[in-house]
Amino acid sequence: MTNEYTKYLFFTGKGGVGKTSLACATAVELADKGKKVLLISTDPASNLEDVLGCSVLDKITAHKELPNLFTININPDTSADEYRERAIEPLKNNASSEEIHKIKEGLSGACTTEIASFDEFSRFITGEGNPENYDTIIFDTAPTGHTIRLLELPAAWDDFLDKNPGGASCIGPSTALKSSKDRYKKVITSLRDPKQTTFFLVSRTEKASLKEANRTSIELKALGLANQKLLINGVYDAIDKSDELGAKIEAIAKKQMSEMPEALKALERLDYPLLPYNVLGVQKLRSLFNKDLQKIIIDKEIAIGQETTNTLSNLHELVDALESGGNHGLIMTMGKGGVGKTIVAASIATMLANRGHEVLLTTTDPAAHVKDFINQLDELPTTLTVERIDPKVETKVYTDKIFEQKSKNLNEEAKKLLAEDLKSPCNEEVAVFNAFSKAINKAKRQFVVMDTAPTGHTLLLLDTTGKYNQEILKTTTLNPDRITTPYMTLQDGNFAKILLIALPETTPMREAEALQNDLKRAGIVPYGWVINQCLSAVKNIKDPLLMKRASNEESIIKNIKENLTSRTYILPYIPEEKLLPAILSIYDTVEQ
Repeated sequence: MTNEYTKYLFFTGKGGVGKTSLACATAVELADKGKKVLLISTDPASNLEDVLGCSVLDKITAHKELPNLFTININPDTSADEYRERAIEPLKNNASSEEIHKIKEGLSGACTTEIASFDEFSRFITGEGNPENYDTIIFDTAPTGHTIRLLELPAAWDDFLDKNPGGASCIGPSTALKSSKDRYKKVITSLRDPKQTTFFLVSRTEKASLKEANRTSIELKALGLANQKLLINGVYDAIDKSDELGAKIEAIAKKQMSEMPEALKALERLDYPLLPYNVLGVQKLRSLFNKDLQKIIIDKEIAIGQETTNTLSNLHELVDALESGGNHGLIMTMGKGGVGKTIVAASIATMLANRGHEVLLTTTDPAAHVKDFINQLDELPTTLTVERIDPKVETKVYTDKIFEQKSKNLNEEAKKLLAEDLKSPCNEEVAVFNAFSKAINKAKRQFVVMDTAPTGHTLLLLDTTGKYNQEILKTTTLNPDRITTPYMTLQDGNFAKILLIALPETTPMREAEALQNDLKRAGIVPYGWVINQCLSAVKNIKDPLLMKRASNEESIIKNIKENLTSRTYILPYIPEEKLLPAILSIYDTVEQ
């Protein structure tokens, strides 16, 4: 990619843009040059194993083919368990078993998991987590919103602990964190040093992806993290210039690139092509930066491409099925970042509203691209309401309410302490959860279509829901049979329809399968799968590269249909800037 690298490399951007592929390719390139490399994933929905073609554990492990490439996956749950032990250990000789039990209960939430992951991650910047001296440490980060939150935590906790010197919080006794205070400062200093750290903003030639990269760039700069480079992945160059689909894809991509925010245009930029093969395994990772090897693999791949057309159920049939259960209910789109959860949610909500149903379309995604699609419509159906669960807004509403309730009988000094305590970053998770619960309640009277955040964040939210469920059942004086918590509603398949959104590619399919398994273990059975951007559902493709990518989809779609779900729905690849109107137009004649 480049001749010179800093010691710490971060790959960040919107989900599904290719962060992991480029991070792994960089790691392989450096290892091939004899550098000692540590590749770390901080993504709760990590897919390093698929891309590298080897086991990636929660401890540092050498790659089976490249002995000087080492990998580790920071598992949030493992990190949280270890963190709890560190927080509780100093108290064992001075606190009663009942007090320790209360602290453990307080450390069971999603916020603890987040701070624990950062605590683990920070050790690799300071050197405490490195048993050996690596030349380069590469971070394949979680989706952008989560990453920014991780990077904000040191400053947030530092400020919180400074003003709450004797208190405890949901991350444990403040004294347990103070031992890490100097470490956090060292981490931020290293991240802000352009000689030590580089942030690679990974994007595709798509408006939403470029918008996200720009937002990331601005927020990183606001944190003093200014050493940034822009990587544009999946740039399509048609082989058969007469292909109508290919011409449209190229034209839209060029337009989006010409209109990218000025801040991104100012960054050093590298482009990487759309390939007719999945970048899995060391050899194909090498091809990302090796044009000669790339050509050899491309020529071999497109030689065995074949025309194909898929005819599985479509969105119209999905909406028919959702409507058949009545005029209300919760519909949630879940999956890895970048697979199309937002456009599927917006399409379903609009189609239901066009049929006369009262519909609320909302999102729990910090990036919140719902309105980008909704704004493409000339006018909204009168029965459609669009909202967003905004973490910042919800936190203010929640903390204001708590302050009003608890401050009534306090003096001014106590009120100041309460106000500082409510600045704890943990309150954001609680506030978002409260808004999430309200949206679920509305689904008893109307359709609520919820576009969720990328997978890892969604699992944290569901974990909060589960913890809330346990706490309610444990503390209530009511008959448990008379209580329905948000978690229970998600387990009710008649009320809540969970849709897993995937792309017709190996890694998104495996990640959606892993999410499905996690949900099933929690007693939540997904209703069905929607496979987005299917080239195999488009007729008359002539370009060999696109034909090969279409034929690659066949085995993946077959596996999903036959082994992973009883309901499979297809959304074709649509090369239009205004995607929502284009999708709705496909079904206009059917609706009428």
